[in-house]
Amino acid sequence: MYRTEHPDPQFERENYECLNGTWDFAVGKPHGRENCALDGKIEVPFCPESKLSGIGVTNLICDCLYSREITVLESDLQGRLVLRFGAVDYSAQVFVNGRAAGGHTGGYTAFGVEITPFVHVGKNRITVAVHDDVRENVPSGKQTAEKEAYGCFYTRVTGIWQTVWLERTPKAYIRSVTYVAHAFSGKVTLSLQTEGKAPVDVAITFNGKEMGRVRDTENRGVYDIRLAETHLWEIGRGGLYNVTLRYGDDEVKSYFGLRDVKFEGRKFFVNGKSVFQRLVLDQGYYPDGLYTAPSAEDIRRDVAQALAFGFNGVRLHQKVFEPRHLYECDRAGLMVWGEYASWGVAYHTLDALDTLAAEWTETVEQFRNHPSIVLWCPLNEAWSDLKDAAKVRDIRFVESMYRLTKRLDGTRPCVDASGGYHGKHTDLFDFHCYHTPEEVAHYIQALEEKDELIMDTLYPPRVEQGALYDGKLPVHASEYGGVAYNPDGRVNGLQSAVACVRETSAWGYRACDTETAFLEQYVNTTQQLLSCKKLCGFCYTQLYDIEQEQNGLLFYDRTSKWSEAGRKRIIECNRQIAAVERENARQIGGKDVCSC
Repeated sequence: MYRTEHPDPQFERENYECLNGTWDFAVGKPHGRENCALDGKIEVPFCPESKLSGIGVTNLICDCLYSREITVLESDLQGRLVLRFGAVDYSAQVFVNGRAAGGHTGGYTAFGVEITPFVHVGKNRITVAVHDDVRENVPSGKQTAEKEAYGCFYTRVTGIWQTVWLERTPKAYIRSVTYVAHAFSGKVTLSLQTEGKAPVDVAITFNGKEMGRVRDTENRGVYDIRLAETHLWEIGRGGLYNVTLRYGDDEVKSYFGLRDVKFEGRKFFVNGKSVFQRLVLDQGYYPDGLYTAPSAEDIRRDVAQALAFGFNGVRLHQKVFEPRHLYECDRAGLMVWGEYASWGVAYHTLDALDTLAAEWTETVEQFRNHPSIVLWCPLNEAWSDLKDAAKVRDIRFVESMYRLTKRLDGTRPCVDASGGYHGKHTDLFDFHCYHTPEEVAHYIQALEEKDELIMDTLYPPRVEQGALYDGKLPVHASEYGGVAYNPDGRVNGLQSAVACVRETSAWGYRACDTETAFLEQYVNTTQQLLSCKKLCGFCYTQLYDIEQEQNGLLFYDRTSKWSEAGRKRIIECNRQIAAVERENARQIGGKDVCSC
């Protein structure tokens, strides 16, 4: 069985029963099969399009069924028995012993169904009916709506793609917890949402030493806790306080980080220190598991690879990543842009606004406790319809998502729609720039000398459809690079007969044939961005190849493309001091390096 670890280290109960492993499986609608075994088999939590599912069929699957038996004990019926899903793409209806027990719409957030009223002691059958059609007006990220993957669209992901588990709780239990850190005053505001009546006991520790405690028989719900010692969550080091939450007989293990993030003027600050965001794009795909990492170690490796290349953060792009991935970023001190799989939605109408807003609300509420998330990004490149540029976005779509985000979480900045085509309200003016070093130099000069952003003239906003840069907001080069380099003809992480990245089966925004040519372009462009006094960050596209897209710093299987000297040159370039950080610089061996 794959993925047996608890899926959410920030909200973990001890009596966890993992339901990953072999389930029955069939393609199609239920049609009377809500309470019976199915002919096929699948390995959960891997989608049927993946190799690790045991199926590996990439045809369009619009409807499918999962089924398995669980064993219920007499003691389970004394409290609550909850069936939990990390994520099911796209809509799921859950049946227990043939009776409809609940469901969920949205392919990227967790949900639970209390099944206590539907079960009996002994064997019980769970059936999950899934509908998922990426051709509909629903969020689907980078999943292809065509027959095959192409360009920057990849293999589809249908159905269960995160861990399924059983959770047992008493009748009085903790529903959720929210932390608001106050880094400069050394305290945390903790909000408990509970059901039933029971005494509260909260214990906070750091490296095993008690930092704060609350006992409350009145169940006030909100607690300001001053910490005995201040240990800031810091970039590259992390630093987490562990929390034990008790509510009567219910106990949950959790954690938080103490840190402050904000934009001030043109700069981004972490704990009062100016930090240049050196981000790399991570799209969360795996050769054998697609959306699902084969193991927790694969997640740790991706986080470690980003840090090893000299990046201090990641754009977890066009997908809501599983909580364990955010946990590894929290532990490592790796900054994250919290994003959503917004592609697949038509922005030129408001038809899908309620759908997108509903799951984005769940996303922010489920992930806001992660200290690694330093900015929210609900939309990406919301210019016009991907297949018909005449269908220009409705600006109300963009503005509504920004206002919703700020209402849900006012502790973080928000970029309304990443990609340089902004609405009238945003905390960051970012742009995407897949251009040559010479073109980048022209654009940077215009920004430095005239406060003009001219690199997005391909998508000029109409006055009623967006805002031009006002010369005051912070500016971020949130996508650049995208240069394909494929030194030994690999495609999909395997040896291939493909001889050159210019073949149609290997795609990038531009291409280089040699390591030397790639490194010259990478270093030239990156140094220009680092040296611009009016930029607060960059994001390189991307960390690893994905299927036909061959513009990663690593192959799809995460092995290196570079000679030792070439890898060292990339790392040294990324770690150079940025213009906005010079007050934080320190000298090592006569060279400026970033102290962040």
